[in-house]
Amino acid sequence: MLEIFKVPADLAVKVQESALRDTVVQVFRKMDVPEEDCHRGADVLVKADMRGVETHGVSNMLRSYVNGYNDGSINPRPNWRIIRETPATANLDSDRGLGIIITPKAMEIAIEKAKQVGVGMVTIRNGRHLGMASYHAMMALEHDMIGVCMTSCPPSVLPTFGAQPRLGTNPIAVAAPANEEPPFVFDAATSTVAGNKLGLARRLGIDLLGGWVADSDGVPIMEEVPPPVPGYEGRASSFLLPVGSTREMGSHKGYGLGCIVDILGGILSGGGYGVNPGRPNFGHYVAAYSVEAFMDTAEFKRTMDEWIRVLESTQPAKGHDRVIYPGRLEAEEEAKRAAEGIPLHPEVIDWFKSICEKLSIPYVLTNS
Repeated sequence: MLEIFKVPADLAVKVQESALRDTVVQVFRKMDVPEEDCHRGADVLVKADMRGVETHGVSNMLRSYVNGYNDGSINPRPNWRIIRETPATANLDSDRGLGIIITPKAMEIAIEKAKQVGVGMVTIRNGRHLGMASYHAMMALEHDMIGVCMTSCPPSVLPTFGAQPRLGTNPIAVAAPANEEPPFVFDAATSTVAGNKLGLARRLGIDLLGGWVADSDGVPIMEEVPPPVPGYEGRASSFLLPVGSTREMGSHKGYGLGCIVDILGGILSGGGYGVNPGRPNFGHYVAAYSVEAFMDTAEFKRTMDEWIRVLESTQPAKGHDRVIYPGRLEAEEEAKRAAEGIPLHPEVIDWFKSICEKLSIPYVLTNS
């Protein structure tokens, strides 16, 4: 995550992983979520915070999920089911189940299929937000598999040359195992930035960089602007741009990738696509590829190490001290936060104090 989105050190309140995890479990319990699912949901959220992906951790998402349970848009006890299946594929109806809970179940199905036939692919219709996409992709790693996750999201992103949002942020995550090096883990929205970063920018009081959003006419704003206030109809709209920002800078590529996610995660699931039926619906896609089905696993992992080291041995450009690959910084951040704690913004701490009091949960995150 960009440095500008991190909580400043002089503001951050450090909390321990175990205390945060226990608190999130208790919040899910109060939402009438089954015990096993409470722990899975907490694991997805806290894993995001441990890896520094704060847009999809407890800071932003837990309060959204609580609201969804309370207004009935998220089903705490969904009757999710397989509605179509082959040896390598399955399509699930999640019955409005929260994606951070249902999607791991879908990935487990994909992994089992990959064990049997080499590849497993599962689509999910009638879903809800799945959190950090790489969490689900990384589930394949411990089975020596390559994992993939995509999610077709409600509309917030303009197509190239468009003035109305037609796509979601539609992230793509791919995780591949290595031997001695941390695994390759790519996880990125097909929009310029993840939508939740607009909320982070508001919380931190920082401006958006040029090329992130468009004005009300769909024209990319190429200078820094304040983040939009929800409901504000001013120049800095809440419409995100595809990766590339403008046609000249390659926005057609981000637009095209976002369309691919809508096809695989939305249309292929039979549940529509981002703009139809729209909020709060999501369509998901997960896949697992058994390395052994294609080549010797040990050789693959050795070659991954070699390739990663080639990337990291690249002479850095002026002003930079090293070249990294997707997954390196997150692995380093996870180790750091395991030792030092997870930095949360004071506003997030205040929310936890409030929700713990409201739900009669002991507040254990800080000593104050």
